[in-house]
Amino acid sequence: MKRADKAGTREWVGLGVLVLTSLLISIDIFVLALALPYLSADLGASSTQQLWIMDIYGLMLTGFLITMGTLGDRVGRRKVLLVGSAVFGIASICAAFAASAEMLIASRAILGIAGATLVPSTLALISTMFHDPKQRGLAISIWMVGCMGGAAIGPVVGGVMLAHFWWGSVFLIGVPVMVLLLVLGPLLLPEYRDANASRLDLISVSLSLAAMLPIVYGMKGLAQNGPQPLNIAAIAGGGVFGFVFVQRQRRLTNPLLDLRLFANRALSTAMSGQFFGPFLMGVIMLLVTQYLQLVGGLTPLKAAMWLLPAVAAQMASFLLSPLMARRIHPAYLIGIGLVFSVTGLWLITRVEASSGLVGLMLGYALTNFGSGPLMTLTPDMIIGSAPPEKAGAAGALSQTSAEVGFALGIAVLGSVGTVVYRNQMVDAIPAALPPEAAAAARDSLIGATEAAQKLADPLHATLLASARNAFNNGLNTVAMISAVLLVMVAIFVVARLKHIRPGGEEPLQKQDDRIQIALPRTEHEPS
Repeated sequence: MKRADKAGTREWVGLGVLVLTSLLISIDIFVLALALPYLSADLGASSTQQLWIMDIYGLMLTGFLITMGTLGDRVGRRKVLLVGSAVFGIASICAAFAASAEMLIASRAILGIAGATLVPSTLALISTMFHDPKQRGLAISIWMVGCMGGAAIGPVVGGVMLAHFWWGSVFLIGVPVMVLLLVLGPLLLPEYRDANASRLDLISVSLSLAAMLPIVYGMKGLAQNGPQPLNIAAIAGGGVFGFVFVQRQRRLTNPLLDLRLFANRALSTAMSGQFFGPFLMGVIMLLVTQYLQLVGGLTPLKAAMWLLPAVAAQMASFLLSPLMARRIHPAYLIGIGLVFSVTGLWLITRVEASSGLVGLMLGYALTNFGSGPLMTLTPDMIIGSAPPEKAGAAGALSQTSAEVGFALGIAVLGSVGTVVYRNQMVDAIPAALPPEAAAAARDSLIGATEAAQKLADPLHATLLASARNAFNNGLNTVAMISAVLLVMVAIFVVARLKHIRPGGEEPLQKQDDRIQIALPRTEHEPS
């Protein structure tokens, strides 16, 4: 079998541009949480509008991923990436200078659609630029470090920007990088498309959006407000459209989403890992962040600084994982990593509200460190298992799995934490507390904290201690459930992926089968 060509300087510099783009987009997402109070006051945004400002980006991003990934395969991945970057930059400027909450929501929606062009196109382009499995695995890991780096330094950058400039400045951070991508992209990034692809089936596009948008909306609603009728109806309605979408894909000669991709064992198993990793560990990130601020009493900036060691541990694991996978079977490496994550989650189950932050952050750092092999090797398996002309669709599936897993994990496991909190607070609220304050304290730790600020001691201290203990118990419970389920994920992944050899290569016969399917339908365009 012919040895894969090694990537050269041009490809690695091109990767640097893609990583910088992902870094700045990630920062752009995470700084919004800090800017929300400022922009809400300036624009007079209602509580409902604030939720839409925060959520509309992720809703549109997830809903359009499959469409944009497939579109890149058909019309050109570099073309879609550059057009998406231009739209992202323009929408960022519109968001920065928004004159009303409605204008900001609309700008964020366009940002989400543009963002949906970037991730699958980027992953597909990496597969085009790096044919060697070892180099491709490392390139994807470096790209993911960029994403996580933005999550780590986003709050820090946001704090500095908000201290010196107006809230709109946080949306302008990524604009220069988008300009850089538009200038250097045509020079450094290759174009690639499936020359035999037909036009997009607009009915399938509509069905895809009609399935994804309500499902993600309903899951976000579950996480925020619980199982209300609207949220349940949205998920059920999306499920119906999803069923119709799948049936249509089975009948089409050139479907929007080729369901034959799921027949590949490595791809389908890796997608499961991409789903369950964020599902089980994403909610821990949210709860730990809330713990630092509401139980530990830290400012957002100080909380971000406390999170840096855990993020650094995860980034180190991202970089080490593909290097170690050259000598260790990926399945076993993922399993070993998840042992670290389970150990970290067990440490989090031992944390108490009065025990300090060191134990919590040690457990969270171990959880993050252990997630590295799962979160970096599975995207490479998904991209590497798909035929080259389907890499954009595969990249979209990878990201969609992660996004939906994260949203569903917040909804399901976040609800578990809320139930534990509310059950414990039923008997923990002081009898002397005013009814309105008692209702707020029973609802959430945020409500209890706000209610306690209006009370004098000893009611203030008693309510705050009770609420913090209840939240801590919710965190302990969620961590325990996540640990148990993560053991099951580890067993499943190891059993299903143990045939993949070190270096990311499947047995020769499996590779030949995939290549015979791929070659007749693939054609490069000139760079």
